[in-house]
Amino acid sequence: MSHFRPVALEHASRLINHGPTVLVTSTDGKRRNVMAAAWSMPVEFTPPRIAIVIDKHTFTRELVAKSGTFGICVPTAAAIDFTYAVGSCTGKDVDKFERFAIAPVAGPRLGVPIIERGCAAWMECRLISEPHTEDAYDTCFGEVVAAAADSRVFHNGHWTFDASNSDLHMIHHLGGGNFVRVSGIVAANPR
Repeated sequence: MSHFRPVALEHASRLINHGPTVLVTSTDGKRRNVMAAAWSMPVEFTPPRIAIVIDKHTFTRELVAKSGTFGICVPTAAAIDFTYAVGSCTGKDVDKFERFAIAPVAGPRLGVPIIERGCAAWMECRLISEPHTEDAYDTCFGEVVAAAADSRVFHNGHWTFDASNSDLHMIHHLGGGNFVRVSGIVAANPR
């Protein structure tokens, strides 16, 4: 007997979306915002470029379009509560950094708000203009111009997750406020 059951198509993307939840930060110089996003991915290595889904009707998208910049911060298990909180409300009427006591620093290249406390890594990105898709799609592309990671979990170009740094493991949103934390690394046996 098979244990497989049909999945509603609106949930189909969750079957393969195991990339880390990220926080998208933005500012237009006067206003700022932070939101949680579950859909992001690298698209090129050199220069480093990423794709991220930011609904075109959100306050974050407005700020990103106006400034042409954004930050990507990778929250850890220690930051699940504020990650869920900033993803569950709009920043149009409230400064989420103040509301949730998040102290950002200015990114070194573009000055976007960067969150280090509770995060394993961050990237500053310059929006890649795609005029033919900006009104049609929620996907944004960015070129990474600066990046940093917590050396307790990322060094020599690789992630290291074990029991000694479990609060620093990245998280993955499964929907409905449920997250899973990355666990220890299992290495393949090359043949």
